[in-house]
Amino acid sequence: MSLTNNAGTLNTLWKVIESYEQNPEPLFKQLGLDLKLAEDPNARLPYAKVERLWQEAIALLAAPNIGFKAAELWHPSSAGALSYAWLTSASLRDAFGRLVRYIRVTTDAVECHTEESEHDFSFFHAFTSEVAYIPELVDFRLATIMNLCRKNYGPSLNPVTVNISHSAPKDSGAYFAFFRCPVHFDSPQDSLTFTKKVIDKRLGSGNPMLAQLHDQFMIKYLANLDADNVIERIKSIIIEQLPSGNVTDNSVANALNMSRRTIHRRLQQEGTTFRVILNEIRSELADQYIQDSSLNLNEISYLLGFSEMSSFSRAFKRWTGDSPSSYR
Repeated sequence: MSLTNNAGTLNTLWKVIESYEQNPEPLFKQLGLDLKLAEDPNARLPYAKVERLWQEAIALLAAPNIGFKAAELWHPSSAGALSYAWLTSASLRDAFGRLVRYIRVTTDAVECHTEESEHDFSFFHAFTSEVAYIPELVDFRLATIMNLCRKNYGPSLNPVTVNISHSAPKDSGAYFAFFRCPVHFDSPQDSLTFTKKVIDKRLGSGNPMLAQLHDQFMIKYLANLDADNVIERIKSIIIEQLPSGNVTDNSVANALNMSRRTIHRRLQQEGTTFRVILNEIRSELADQYIQDSSLNLNEISYLLGFSEMSSFSRAFKRWTGDSPSSYR
């Protein structure tokens, strides 16, 4: 599969080049890139072109800390629904969970995951083996994620530690000034570590309903990006149909122009079932909705497609061990 990247990244690199009082147009023309592509939220580029643009821009500018400059000039619209889902997440834990699940919305060239210890929570970021290692691009992505964390939590947020896989530059002061914590270079992996207290704090900017709408958009987007991914396509239809209270394997099959038997066979090949997927979606959405104090429990039950409050309560207790009211 050819790796791709959302076209919004073109805006950021254009602004970076301009910020050093250089004209980006000749370089874009040389690489056959059109800035107008960035106006289309669905447009994607071969990742090889994005990689080449970064390499050529770094060579042209020959300046330190280009990654930090790019993070400063980056706008959430460049990452579309993923950024807006992040900004409306109820906690940084929820935000990082979305980033791990939906990273392909922005690029196929990155893999990420989270790990936890007794007191700390770490986010790990890595480029796939097929792409070139560009230290400035590592700096850009870690700094952008840190900026998003501070937008949600507040500007005073500092990580516990930051690990960076490339060597320390001659002047590493910018790294300590930006992250405001110990920064370890030549690390095995790139990562940001926070305390669990920070990660699990409920955020005033959280809006679970709005975040879920962005989730739905991203699921549809990824399903269209990979038309053969039957699980993502089924998830997209389930989320659409849940409030109707009548979501079944038949209704989803009809929406996908498939037979019920075909859906079950395809899911069996993927090692799952329709009921497992339906329960996973309901459980995840229930956790988001229950954090939204503007929704009463009856409304949440309706949004999740339960015909009776008692059915929702029983299901919620299976998922969490608590009743909805106790959990809230």
